[in-house]
Amino acid sequence: METFPKKPAKPRAEKTRVGAVTLRDVARVANVSVATASRALTGTGLASAETQKRLIQVAADLGYRPNTFARGLKTKSSKLIGLAIHNLENASFRVLAEVVQTRMRALGYEVILSITSDDPGQERSTLATLADHSIDGLIVVPTGANGPQLLGLENAGIPVVCVVRRDEGALLESVLAADPEGAYAGTRHLLALGHRRIGLIVGREDTTSGKERLAGYLRALHEAGLPVDRALIHHGRYVPETGVTAANALLALKEPPTALFVANHESSLGVLRVVSERGISVPDDLSLLCYEDTPWFEWQRPALSVVDSGASEMANLVVDRLMQRIGGAANGGREYRVGVRLIERASCRALEGR
Repeated sequence: METFPKKPAKPRAEKTRVGAVTLRDVARVANVSVATASRALTGTGLASAETQKRLIQVAADLGYRPNTFARGLKTKSSKLIGLAIHNLENASFRVLAEVVQTRMRALGYEVILSITSDDPGQERSTLATLADHSIDGLIVVPTGANGPQLLGLENAGIPVVCVVRRDEGALLESVLAADPEGAYAGTRHLLALGHRRIGLIVGREDTTSGKERLAGYLRALHEAGLPVDRALIHHGRYVPETGVTAANALLALKEPPTALFVANHESSLGVLRVVSERGISVPDDLSLLCYEDTPWFEWQRPALSVVDSGASEMANLVVDRLMQRIGGAANGGREYRVGVRLIERASCRALEGR
């Protein structure tokens, strides 16, 4: 792997010729090969994060603006859009995939769907593969670990729009649900029913959605004048097993919760398994509130109350934003929010003797 010299390059002083700045110019100023410059600026290959960061800065200093397909063999629009999501267990991701494909096909594009399993390594590989396929744009639910690669795609002329989560390591357009407000509304609903020990099962602490849903829960408790019992809060990966582990731990407490707020959609399956295995009656023994609606929540008995994050609205908005970007709109790193709503069904009830 090629490395930078210890003495910093002087991009502006090196730019002497008249005309458009080329990738070869960027490589020469940074003292690396054209191949290394290309890999770093497109987020492909094995360029280190430091190398990539410095090359992006050199390119910006020189005013490098790649010809859409001079970055590879691309000479015209590929009419391909990348869509990178974590899984198809999450109802929001399924809706996202369906809406994006339907909308993009109507606009004359095909969608390459990639499953990253919320794994940074798989995401890195996916981004490299999508770049190799000369996609015209990318919609991604980011893991949060590959901001430099996403910025590299942007720098190579591939518009990127994040959805569901933002990547805190990259200034990119993002379409998100109003997660702080959604978790706040859900917790307030349970408090209004008289519950004071409310267990929260939420996503990873290092994701924006996990942080924001926790923040909404804490805000509601604070406004109600209730202390925060950390034993009632469980973080975990977005998989059913998290729900199993968390529900068992919460229900085994000396003073177990009277209500569970499952703000980690994939964990809902695991929670329902535990409730069934323990012979717990919902809502008589335990009120249950979930996050992100899906048709089977309504078919479940009792039908599950839910905070719906507006997956269809997010999907339509992210397509609109991507098409604006493909049309030439600049990336301003702007954040767009879609409203959430509480859907009351039959899985929550007022606590007796409140």
